[in-house]
Amino acid sequence: MLLDVSESQLVLVDYQERLMPAIAEHHVVLANARRLARAAHRLGVPVWGTEQNPAKLGQNDPELRALCQRTVTKMAFSAVEEGLLDCLRPPARPTPGNARSLPRHLQKAQAPTVERSMAVLAGCEAHVCLLQTALELVEQEVDVWVVTDACGSRTERNRDAAFDRLAGAGCELVTTEMVLFEWMRSAEHPAFRDVQALIK
Repeated sequence: MLLDVSESQLVLVDYQERLMPAIAEHHVVLANARRLARAAHRLGVPVWGTEQNPAKLGQNDPELRALCQRTVTKMAFSAVEEGLLDCLRPPARPTPGNARSLPRHLQKAQAPTVERSMAVLAGCEAHVCLLQTALELVEQEVDVWVVTDACGSRTERNRDAAFDRLAGAGCELVTTEMVLFEWMRSAEHPAFRDVQALIK
């Protein structure tokens, strides 16, 4: 199964200014997160962010924050119960007017909620906030794809243990380039040159 750009949403977990310097290979991790966010923006993929206790850890990287449609602030390690699921699965809009007073055959059908089924996750720390968010999304029957080269922890052992557990739980493990090329599918894609330039 390949990623489908029309079914994807990107979630950027806790790339916060006071946390990132402690993350192993943080320059690479952050650079890949920026590539993902820029490509998502160019390809029309919704981008959501999360921030863990921003009063203590600061806000997300400014470039990433600017590319997010919304940033969920949280104290729980998983962002799912703190509002992320509402971003990924917006509630249906109520029908305007007093539709209940009309006979059933004259009532307008409620427009279905547009839902993208693939959540592409990247972030820090891989073994804490990213892991718990991903596992709770899996429980909510969301297809989760974890971008390994855009994830980090303070130690490689913790990061790798997270990847093992995520794979065992049914998450797809991918890299930044895999995501970008699967979103485009062809060198004839109108955005191919722009997106290719992000990885050169």
